[in-house]
Amino acid sequence: MSSQCFVFLLSKAYQRGHRLVQSRLKPYGLTNLQYLVLEMLWARPGASAAELGKELTIDKATLSGALERMSEAGWLEKRPDPQDGRMVRLYASAKADQRRGELVSLRQEANQELLAGLSGEERLLLGRLLKDLAQA
Repeated sequence: MSSQCFVFLLSKAYQRGHRLVQSRLKPYGLTNLQYLVLEMLWARPGASAAELGKELTIDKATLSGALERMSEAGWLEKRPDPQDGRMVRLYASAKADQRRGELVSLRQEANQELLAGLSGEERLLLGRLLKDLAQA
């Protein structure tokens, strides 16, 4: 039965991938979500919390707690928006920038381990199918 339940199979695949990434991030004191925030900030420095939440489809309360812990641990900087002092802009810290190469490599290693049994063609197909499912 469970071998034909796609929701179950996706859940199990997610759990395995999550564990692979989390085990690599643990020595840095980062969670998977916090790492995703860093990747977003490296791609879009100065994003607001609302922009990050929308892009990552994460609720405000969850993201707020993660951002606070990242700020306290020195992974990100909060700066007032130069045009609107009421708005806060977020930036990866110097600490995060110094470890960027290491962290990206760890994520890539986890992806490689997760997909080790798949051919290049299967990886492309899986990526397309997951994107389609996520956007449906």
